[in-house]
This record gives sequence, C-alpha cells and structure tokens, in this order.
Amino acid sequence: MGRRTRSGGSRRPRGGHRPNSNRGGNGNRGTAVLTPTPEPQGPRIIEVPTAITVKDLADRMSLTPVDIIKVLMKNGVMATINQELDFDTATIVATDLGWEVKEAPTIIEEIEQQQEETEPEDESQLESRPPVVTVMGHVDHGKTALLDAIRSTNVVAQESGGITQHIGAYQAVKNDQRITFLDTPGHAAFTQMRARGAQVTDVAIIVVAADDGVMPQTREAISHARAANVPIIVALNKMDKPEANPDRVKAELNEAGLNLVEWGGDIELVPVSAREQTGIDDLLTTILLTSEIGNYRANPNRPAVGTVIEAKLDRARGPLATVIVQNGTLHVGDVIVAGSAYGKVRALFDERGKHLKTVGPGSPAAILGLNEVPEAGDRVQVLPDEKLARAVALERGAQKRAENLTRGRAPVADILNQIAQGETKELNLILKADVQGSLEAITHALQDLNTDTEKINILLTATGAISESDVSLAQASNALIIGFNTRPDAAARRAAEVDHVDIRYYDIIYNLIEDIEQALSGMREPVYQEVIEGHAEVRATFKAGRTVIAGCYVTDGSIKRNAEARVLRDGQVVTNGRISSLKRFKEDAREVTSGYECGIVIDGFNDVQEGDIIEAFGQERVA
Repeated sequence: MGRRTRSGGSRRPRGGHRPNSNRGGNGNRGTAVLTPTPEPQGPRIIEVPTAITVKDLADRMSLTPVDIIKVLMKNGVMATINQELDFDTATIVATDLGWEVKEAPTIIEEIEQQQEETEPEDESQLESRPPVVTVMGHVDHGKTALLDAIRSTNVVAQESGGITQHIGAYQAVKNDQRITFLDTPGHAAFTQMRARGAQVTDVAIIVVAADDGVMPQTREAISHARAANVPIIVALNKMDKPEANPDRVKAELNEAGLNLVEWGGDIELVPVSAREQTGIDDLLTTILLTSEIGNYRANPNRPAVGTVIEAKLDRARGPLATVIVQNGTLHVGDVIVAGSAYGKVRALFDERGKHLKTVGPGSPAAILGLNEVPEAGDRVQVLPDEKLARAVALERGAQKRAENLTRGRAPVADILNQIAQGETKELNLILKADVQGSLEAITHALQDLNTDTEKINILLTATGAISESDVSLAQASNALIIGFNTRPDAAARRAAEVDHVDIRYYDIIYNLIEDIEQALSGMREPVYQEVIEGHAEVRATFKAGRTVIAGCYVTDGSIKRNAEARVLRDGQVVTNGRISSLKRFKEDAREVTSGYECGIVIDGFNDVQEGDIIEAFGQERVA
C-alpha cells in the first residue's frame, strides 16, 4: 500500500496530470479544471500619452515588449524595447491587440486649466509696469547706436562687423520711470527673431535712416509690428548727415502704410541723431506717453510668467537664459520651467551683470539654474515644486520628440532612390552657435536655400563649443560643421584633423549664407556651351585604303587632334564626328593653327568632298 498524501488521495505521478475521473458524474473536482475562464465583458481601455516607449506600452497592457515588437514588425516598423512611439503608432499597435485607446491627459493641460480658472486677474492687484519696447529696422540704420545713446554704453564695438547678432534686453530710466528695450538684429536673415520680439513687446520703434529711407527690412519690421498689433513709433535717425532728406522718407513711410501724425495719421515720428545724441529725450517722452495710453499693468503678487528672449550655454556657469517677466514677480529660489528645461533659480542678473533678488513685470533678467538651454521664445513659468516642474519639462520633451517622429519628411527609401537616380542632392550640415537665437535665424535662412534638386540637411543644431562627438557625427555622415561665434575644443580639433572633417567658422551671418549658397551651386549638374575652335577648308581628298584623307587649309582658329568636328556642305551639316588623325605633311600633329595646311581624317566618315568646311568645336562649362 502506497504512502498517502495529506488529503488522503494517492500520490500523483511526477510530471503527470491529474486524471479526469468525471465519467458521467456531476460535482467532481476535475470538472472545474476543464471549465474555461469567462472572457471579461466590455472593451479594454488604455490611456496613451503623446509619446511612449515600447516597454511602457507593454506594461500598460500587461504584455511583454516582444508582443509589441511583433505587432510593429507586422506593420513594417522595426523597434527596440526603449524606442519611443508616437500616439498614432501606439494606437495601431494597441488596436491590433484588442484595446481601445484614449489620449492620456497631460500635466501641461491640467496646469493651463488651473491658470484659466484663476484668470482674469483681480483688478485691485494690478499695478503699472515698464513698457517693453522693440527696436526694429533695416541693417545699418543705427538701431544699436540709438540704444547706445539711450544707455550711454557701447554695444556696437562688441558685435562683429558692427551688426547685432542676437537679441539683447536692456532697461533705461526717464523721469523715474523704467523702459525695457529689446534690440533685434536688422539683417534680413533674422526675420524670425524680429517677429518673436514683436510678440512680447508693447511698443515697436522702427528706426529709419534719414539719408537712406524705407528699405526691404524696414517694411518687414512694419509688418511684424502690425501683426503683433502694437503701437508704432518711427525714429528718424542720422538727421545730422548733410544728405538727410526727411520729407522723402516721410513720403516713403506713407507709401509703406504708416500715416504720420503731422499728416493727419496716428504714427508718431521723432527726429533723432544717435551720433550727436539729439532727440533722445523726445523719443523717451513719446514712449512714456504711448505707454500711458496703453495702460500696461500686471500683478506683481503672483507667480511669474515670462518669455525666453535669448539662451546660451556658458562654459563656466552652465545654461543661461535671458527672459522678460510679463506678469508676476520672479524670485531667486523659484522653481521654473521653460519649454523642456527646468530648475531652481540660483541667480538673477541684469544686463550689466549685477545680481538681483527679484524681477518684476516688464523687466528683463538673465536666469542661472536651468538644467539645459531652453529655446528662444519658450514660455517661462513658476511652479510650486521641482518634482512638478521636472514632470512638465519631461512631458514637453516627449511632445517635442513625438512631433519629430510625425514631422512631414520624405521616407528614407524615397530619399535614397532620389539620390541614386540623381534627382536630388543633399548637403549635410552640423550647426553650432553661441546663442539659440542666432541658431534659429541661421537655420531659417539656410532652409530658404533649398531647391527641388539641392537640399540642405541639418543633422544637428546646438549651442556651445564644437565637441568631439560633433566631429564623429560629421565623419560618419559626410557632413560639414559650421561654427557661428564658436570654436572646437582641443579634442574636437584633433579629431577633425585625423578624420579630415571640414569645420568652417563665421561671425557674420550673411557670409555664412553666401558660402553655403556657393557650396550648393557646386553640387548642381554642370552646364556646358559649345565653343567653336576653328575652321578648315577641304581643298583636296586622298584615299589610303578605305580611308579618305581631307587635304585642308585652316582658315581661322585652330584644329586639334581628337577634337569634336562637323562637316559642313553648302552651309548644311553633313556629319558629326571626331578628328581621329591630324597630320602636317607626313608627321602627326597635335594642333594646326590658322594659315597652315594639314591632312584630316574624320572618324567613320569617308564621303568628304572638295569645298566642304570642317568645323572643330569643344564644350565649355558655364559658371
């Protein structure tokens, strides 16, 4: 008798299955084992954010990453366990696996909803704030020189070529009232930066040179100011020059759509001279009067909200962002988020490098303490704690990556086919600059150079010094590295020499654009035009076996051996061919010039006759 188990039954054989003893009887324990588990009723629902990794998607559906990868492969997508999927791709995968997908609410949406609930501001809390003034206009019309006169500092001397390369924010005081100025570049390539400046400003100053008049960038600046729906003041600069013609400029401004007050309109015009520092007080007074009419107010007793004007990576201090506080007050120690960057404000500086403890509405400041360099134009916001700020920043970063995943680009296979067929050519670039604003403007200007057959492919854009990893990327992708007001470190310089990577340096943007445009033109298919090299008159023919030799007299130019030639008879082309043999008497010749006799054989043509003209020609490349 075998050993009994605790339940009293016989021991089940190892590795075997419990025998089914339900042979017609009811209530047997084996019946429950065979009864299938009922399927859950109703659709299975999963919430998916804008971007999610393969692993996280699998975890939300209680599956393994392999199950997700199989579905992706079935749909023609190769992915790894940590690869991010955009919302549409994740929806397709989840639907194939029997799930219903809903878009997960974001932290950003919840915060924005909370802000909407707290607005509008309590009128009793609102106080006057400094107006934010944007200075715009054509290149070399004296915008920065005008600010120099206002601030009594020399900014122009610090700029390459006397041209402002990125936006600066400064404050001036008039009658104990502060005015915040944004100095935007005047070059055409910086159109995007001018537009951004107008979006955060209260008053736009259009600087026009009295000796030059309204130029294309002047019209663009007017358009941006009108699009931002802000008051416009015209500063008529260079009034000290003998060739100044204010009446002509006023007529041009009227044609551009600016109706001046003295002509019955609503646009103030103030004559100034930045060099002589005349008219500056009148300009500041006009700004303050315009500000009073606009009644610019904000609540300094709430968490700060602002906009990033400029951002860069400082080698010693890390990410540094210049911001304009539009509402609330920013304090040292506040936790902020700016785009996909976040951190605690460790220090605040004004434009002269002086430490600040607080920054109120309408004032600029440089912020130290962010974890990365934000993008110019990003919204700055104070949040209650660093954990929430980090979550918002990560979510914004995920949204940006999701946008990159779904951004409209030609499929890789199509691009490869176009390159193989010679339909399109690409110039790969890696772009590094000192500040984010310059980076944005250069990228926009380079994209304008694209044509149907030549493409500029910007592989990487970033601020800071050129690094060894940049050189490695350039070497692997056959790219050109562009450094704008930045240089490589020692390791990057050595790597570039070893890998023969081309690095070009610029400090003025239009030199950069011109060089890239020339590089693009070198990628185009060469164009050739025909060049007549000489003519020879056939005066006799001789037979040498089956070959017919034309005895000729060179009438003009020269005839070269192996040159392309055509035979003309009575002005009509008889044949085209190559001069396979050229002789002077019985000796082979490389070239016979005008006034000499020679013997010519046209390859494959033996019907040459006396009186025919042999015309030699070549191909010349057209620039």
